[in-house]
Amino acid sequence: MKQTSVLLVTPPFTQLNTPYPATAYLKGFLNTQQISSFQIDLGLEVTLELFSVNGLNELFDSIGSQQLQSENAHRIFNQKDRYIEIISSVIRFLQGKDPTLAYLFSQPGFLPQAARFEVNEFPEELFGQMGIQDKAKHLCTLFLEDLSDFIQENKDPHFGFSRYAEQLARSANTFDEIALQLKAPLSWVDGHTVTCLRRYIHELNPKLIVFTAPFPGNIFSAFRCAQMIRHDFPGIQVALGGGFANTELRQLSDVRVFDYMHFVCLDDGEIPLLNIWEYINEQREIWMLKRTFVLQQNKVEYINGSLQADVKQDKTGTPDYSDLKLKDYISVLEISNPMHRLWTDGRWNKLTMAHGCYWGKCTFCDISLPYISDYEPNTAMMLCDRMEEIIQQTGESGFHFVDEAAPPALMRELALEIIRRGLIVSWWANIRFEKTFSRDLCHLLHASGCVAVSGGLEVASDRLLQLIDKGVSVEQVALVTKNFTEAGILVHAYLMYAYPTQTVQETIDSLEMVRQMFAAGILKSGFWHHFALTVHSPIAKDPKKYGISIDQKEAGPFANNDLLYRNQQKVDHEQFSEGLKKSLFNYMHGLMFEKDVHLWFESNSIPKTRIDKYYILNILNQETLPQIKPGQRMIWLGQLSPYSLRVQSKKGMSRELIEFTIRYKGRKIEISLLKEVGLWLYEKLHAIQGGKTNALLSDWMKDYADQGLEDFDLFWFNKPMSQLYRFGLIAI
Repeated sequence: MKQTSVLLVTPPFTQLNTPYPATAYLKGFLNTQQISSFQIDLGLEVTLELFSVNGLNELFDSIGSQQLQSENAHRIFNQKDRYIEIISSVIRFLQGKDPTLAYLFSQPGFLPQAARFEVNEFPEELFGQMGIQDKAKHLCTLFLEDLSDFIQENKDPHFGFSRYAEQLARSANTFDEIALQLKAPLSWVDGHTVTCLRRYIHELNPKLIVFTAPFPGNIFSAFRCAQMIRHDFPGIQVALGGGFANTELRQLSDVRVFDYMHFVCLDDGEIPLLNIWEYINEQREIWMLKRTFVLQQNKVEYINGSLQADVKQDKTGTPDYSDLKLKDYISVLEISNPMHRLWTDGRWNKLTMAHGCYWGKCTFCDISLPYISDYEPNTAMMLCDRMEEIIQQTGESGFHFVDEAAPPALMRELALEIIRRGLIVSWWANIRFEKTFSRDLCHLLHASGCVAVSGGLEVASDRLLQLIDKGVSVEQVALVTKNFTEAGILVHAYLMYAYPTQTVQETIDSLEMVRQMFAAGILKSGFWHHFALTVHSPIAKDPKKYGISIDQKEAGPFANNDLLYRNQQKVDHEQFSEGLKKSLFNYMHGLMFEKDVHLWFESNSIPKTRIDKYYILNILNQETLPQIKPGQRMIWLGQLSPYSLRVQSKKGMSRELIEFTIRYKGRKIEISLLKEVGLWLYEKLHAIQGGKTNALLSDWMKDYADQGLEDFDLFWFNKPMSQLYRFGLIAI
């Protein structure tokens, strides 16, 4: 039996298409400490077991037709042989291992169908635009969702592809419900989960098992697995960390948690994990742990005596995705939301540009917690080094930067470094709609492989954006999204309603702003969230300022994050939920822009919008005058042809001209200039063509004058230069 020091586990379920990155980050750090580790994504492993020939045989054999409650369940059960016959091919196709199956799966009636196919919101003609692979992937997604519905109804009500038993952990002020469920017999999914984990434990013989639970939908499985470990492998130590602990368990006091876990860690996991490893190897006293809850003398104690500082970003090591079965992840296609498609379609390597948030002011956010407040950026060179390592390791060149908000200056430097190295990558990130994102910067980001950005428009109301301390206005968001869209970068907007003090009129006006942005084509994707109050936000610290009162109650012994509150305005914000969802669905598909926004809601008392119907278009049509900023760097992504000289004669006068062709993205134009000016420009462009090097505009201006050439402003704003700006010239 081989010995692995630490087993890192992501419990079911997060995403089907890509691993959650926490274990890869921790493994990368453990590599720098020469501590052996192995990582598993139990969600993927269990999904592949359940959705297999053996898994479906077991599922259907364990359920008699007389037990079925709904007509839909009978419909699926009656087609069970077909589901079993085809499941392996569907999974193989969604893993990208057998793409020619698309031609079969897209044929009418080839896949067994149940209720999900009947509520399919995409008309047949849309698939003509999507292509055969997308159509087949979408139909296979519906196929799996039908089976998921069957499992939920008849076998395990907690099951979901991206969560498990989420309701047990969401706003779980006490541990009671989880503890009660843990006393129940193993569910069908639980059984597969612990059996799979047990196999790895026998194979690896770890000394420490670490569960990273980012969401409420992971937490019950983590405890179910820990329960098995404590019973079957009492010599193994068990630790819990991750996003759920960082936000929900900061006031943990329930001793029952430690019937399952030996340690519960908060915030950055590298040093807490290292200190735990040293403690269980008798290299450190227990009181010298870092940000860790333990049980001592039947009381929960928070230990933070370690003098070891958290690891700087340049010392954490490159995330290590080895051990994970990267080729087995399943790429599904829901497609109702373009950004959600990015999340679920294809496998993305996850990286972080910076720890924390460089803005750190939004009043609804957990800005008091270290994952937001402790800001530390990486360098562009280090990020590119890590990208190259991960590409070599995984064979995948897509990256999702999972920052709270990627810093614009670092995005710029990263783009320049990607282009300088000639990396061919695609990437996307979450941003703030800063005015820094100029037309030129957006084109540079696109040239480096940026395919999408997501950012918070939130309430789309200037008054409320100020109350949020978002640092942006609706006008600024409109101009920035225009820059991204014109550069070819998809823009997704996070939208919010029911924010404290938000009126009915402001909700309607916010929807009108959103309608106009989609109609103008500057937004392609969006999602409405209902405001949620969390204990770590500035609003919770000063509720009167925001017109709310918090239902006071003592902190519970388990999870404490979401707060119940009363809005003094007594507006029923739930009445907007369905209308906001329906309107956005239509806007994302280019439909129903002509419908008055108040008509999306059933109530007759909803007012009409007060926003001028051309408000966004008027902003977008503002003429912006070009400026010369000597500190700008000049980047040119195009290519030059050799030049030629010719003499032009007109009315007895002659002058010598230089002519050359420039090419950019498959297009070309001819440039013709007077010889002296043209040779100077040709030399400058030749030095920076392709974008691998750049030059300061101030140096160009000085050299232009040193060559005896006159009136740089007149030259810079003439027709040839304006053409160059459309053919890959960028000033940042």
